[in-house]
Amino acid sequence: MIDLSPRGRSLRTDMLVLPLFFCAVAAVFFRYSLAAEAKIDGLWDASVVVGQAEIPFRFEIVSRNGQVNGFFFEGDKKIGSTSGRFVNNELQLQYEFLDATLTATFDGEQFQGTYRYNRKNGKQYAFRARRFRPSHSESASHPQIAGSWEMQLVGEDKGPTKDSRSVLSWKLYLRQSGPEVTGSILRVDGDTGTLAGRWQGNTLVLSHFAGERPVLFEASLQLDGTLDVTYNRLNKYMAARAAEARAKGIPEPPDSARFTSIKNPSDPFQFQFPDLDGKMISNSDERFHGKVVLLTIGGTWCPNCRDEARFLVDLYRQYHARGLEIVSLSFEAAGDPVEDKPRIVSFIKEFGIPYPVLLAGAIGEVPEKLPQLVGFGAYPTTIFLGRDGRVRRIHAGFASSATGEAGFILIRETQSSIDHLLAESSSATVTSR
Repeated sequence: MIDLSPRGRSLRTDMLVLPLFFCAVAAVFFRYSLAAEAKIDGLWDASVVVGQAEIPFRFEIVSRNGQVNGFFFEGDKKIGSTSGRFVNNELQLQYEFLDATLTATFDGEQFQGTYRYNRKNGKQYAFRARRFRPSHSESASHPQIAGSWEMQLVGEDKGPTKDSRSVLSWKLYLRQSGPEVTGSILRVDGDTGTLAGRWQGNTLVLSHFAGERPVLFEASLQLDGTLDVTYNRLNKYMAARAAEARAKGIPEPPDSARFTSIKNPSDPFQFQFPDLDGKMISNSDERFHGKVVLLTIGGTWCPNCRDEARFLVDLYRQYHARGLEIVSLSFEAAGDPVEDKPRIVSFIKEFGIPYPVLLAGAIGEVPEKLPQLVGFGAYPTTIFLGRDGRVRRIHAGFASSATGEAGFILIRETQSSIDHLLAESSSATVTSR
């Protein structure tokens, strides 16, 4: 029976009004959220603190329909967060592929917070950011330092962890336009990413941070043409132009093609590790019989391995139909499949990796798990196997596009090696592979 009394009409009216009221409240809240997001959108001058060094870098925040993204810059390329939110003036950004989280509070003028790696014993850096302000151009002349350099540690390694590679000579590539300078340092294991900055008076200040590889490079030009370099406010280096490095007493940097070798080149290279489903994959599998195989030794924690992954995916697409196989041997920070698998899954997703990625072990276990190698000491290391299963070439490290010509040379050499190996007859395949 329909209630036609005033009370009934009032109840029906309330039932109609309440949903409209809640919709209005939601709309106001949504508009408020969009306004809150909009006030943080744009470019920021950010920094992280690593030891004694505050390392500046460019950062961008973009919000849309309640979603917030934070972008690092690697040269001209943007590296965005996988998820994010901005609620009650607190920004939280997840970088799943880096296993890292940025959390910062906004006071209306600047952000302050932390950037931390979520893995076991992961590092944490203080983070802050202010609105981007363009640099003022200077009419004064600046030293011209573009070109290829080499650098060597002066004195002892003051880093928190003593790295044997720190005492080796490094390559330094610099590009310059007026006071603006970009470049990269190339060690035997790989490069620093794109360093960017400018001359500030008589001091060249370059930096890099794209969610990883924090670097502060400060240098001054000396009367003899060398550079006096401070790296992350800790270690001192002398840099000289590559053509003059030997005369200045800087030893030749390690040759990436000779850094790691094989005990017996006549033996097929052996490997056997599980994939993410637990299935054992080995060099003796039928899928590798008579094929050219690239084995890459790396890990999701390794920035240079990330650089290499993009290149390997391109190689696979280019050469797989002609007989190339690629296998990634992942040595992880935890060395525990339960912890490592989610990071590897994210790594595969990020780069669209079509080839198998195997759970090989912990970071320090390469000599034990791959005993045929001699002198392993660089992530990544890429092993070229011919159709007969034997090692034909080993390359330590990876030079990304940040190094300029060095990166292009590596690409050409790798493609040339693959073309040569694919052209060989498969009749030489050994049955013991």
